[in-house]
Amino acid sequence: MKHILVAIDFDTNEQKLLNVAFEFAHKFKAKLWLIHITAPDPEFVGYDVGPQYIRDNRASELKREHKILQDYANDLEKKGIKADGLLIQGATIDMIMEEADTLNVDLIAIGRLEHSFLYKAFFGSVTEKIVKTSDIPVLVVPLD
Repeated sequence: MKHILVAIDFDTNEQKLLNVAFEFAHKFKAKLWLIHITAPDPEFVGYDVGPQYIRDNRASELKREHKILQDYANDLEKKGIKADGLLIQGATIDMIMEEADTLNVDLIAIGRLEHSFLYKAFFGSVTEKIVKTSDIPVLVVPLD
């Protein structure tokens, strides 16, 4: 195992996921690819982006998210683990699978939160869809 993709969602307890990924990377001397998928820019998908302050807020949000990923990667590097942070725009499941293929990863590590039946009925679960569609082994870390 040489490369592990770690899907980071800033809405959850990603530190637990990072700790588990660290253990795997340490044990197998693997590189960690920390990725966060963010919504595509409205201009890119053909929508009017609105006033300048909306574009400014979006740019600030992307910079903040990128900095967090870089901080996580730097912390892992200080512990002796090779790591890179990638901020990618697009559809979450598609982009995770595409990056896993592009980076030739051996394992996908992803967190899982327990959601209500109603939530699952309307939105589904990124984790479940990744597990069902991936040809690459998936490590699911409970974050509850």
